[in-house]
Order: sequence, then structure tokens, then C-alpha cells
Amino acid sequence: MANQHKEKLRGLRGVDDELWQDFAAAAGRADSDRSAELRRFIEWYVGRPGVEQPTKPPAA
Repeated sequence: MANQHKEKLRGLRGVDDELWQDFAAAAGRADSDRSAELRRFIEWYVGRPGVEQPTKPPAA
């Protein structure tokens, strides 16, 4: 089972390459963990206890 992810893989449609790269840059660096940033936003959005609203990075 070496080729299976530990977690379920979730797809995100309609995000072009430029937007995905801009998101990575805004998250801090090109190889950032975008999944972690999206997960934090989703947890805040659905109202999970103890999760604070993610902060938007300053405009470039």
C-alpha cells in the first residue's frame, strides 16, 4: 500500500494554475502546505470550536 495516501484525497475544481500559485505565495512560500490553510479556513467556516478566523496576508 505504498502508493496510497494516509488521508482521503479531496479535489478542488475550477482553480487555475495562476490562482493556485498566488494562493501558495500568499500562504508564505511556493511549497507551502496549502491543504493546511484550506483546512483551517473550512474549520472556521463551519464553526468548529476554538478555531479563529484565518487572517488575510497583506496585499503585495
